[in-house]
Amino acid sequence: MRKLLLLTALLLTASPAAAQWLDLPLKNVPLLPDGRPNLKAPTPMTRDGKPDLSGVWWVPFVSPEADVPGAVPKYLLNLASDLKPGEVVMLPWAQAFIKEQIASFGKNHPVSRCLPPGVPLSYTTPVPFKIVQTPELVVMLYEYSNSFRQVFVDGRTLPADPLPTWVGYSVGRWEGDVLVVETTGFNDRTWLDGVGHPHTEALRITGRYRRQDVAHMSIQITIDDPKTYVKPWTTTIATELFTRTDVMEYVCAENLPSVSPSTPQRP
Repeated sequence: MRKLLLLTALLLTASPAAAQWLDLPLKNVPLLPDGRPNLKAPTPMTRDGKPDLSGVWWVPFVSPEADVPGAVPKYLLNLASDLKPGEVVMLPWAQAFIKEQIASFGKNHPVSRCLPPGVPLSYTTPVPFKIVQTPELVVMLYEYSNSFRQVFVDGRTLPADPLPTWVGYSVGRWEGDVLVVETTGFNDRTWLDGVGHPHTEALRITGRYRRQDVAHMSIQITIDDPKTYVKPWTTTIATELFTRTDVMEYVCAENLPSVSPSTPQRP
């Protein structure tokens, strides 16, 4: 458990404090008669009849050993924490890699050097992300790394050989009330979580986004990387709507102890 806590501390070193977030009511959040947000209101819909995923979302803190709010962020630490033994089967090189990272308390984690967390770590980090939905494009804005992700829902298909990037290339389609997002074209420089589940450039992620009501959205994530895992595996994370904040600028390097930017003298 000590190693897990140290890993979590490492990952959160560069996270902004909740107290720094803006405090303002967001539009299009239904209110109760007493003025509080109606968190059980129906899912909002777009003009073309699709569920509107727009909003500021986050994954709340949950203990890896019990559902205790305010404890270790479960999925940040281990994306496969809800799965049974044998559901995530790694190839030998991946087994050795994750064992080495746990033994070293995750000191080599890319985010410890302020590199982009990639996907799905951008969702499981307890920092807001924002979805902006249009008929042909869904944009995801990640506060943690000041990065963005485009999901094209205009009917295009995935490119055969996309340029490897931190968040990949994504196309989406609607299956009823679920937005299905297929993503390929990842580089191999990110980890899937804190303990070090690795991947290669062969990674393909399928995400299924379903907004159950105004304040709750589930994201089902399928990891498919035949160069790392014997078979695909799937997990589901639950996100909640932030009703009184928005994403902000966040510069990771400002929180690194080795970085002391100089400030020019003002007259």
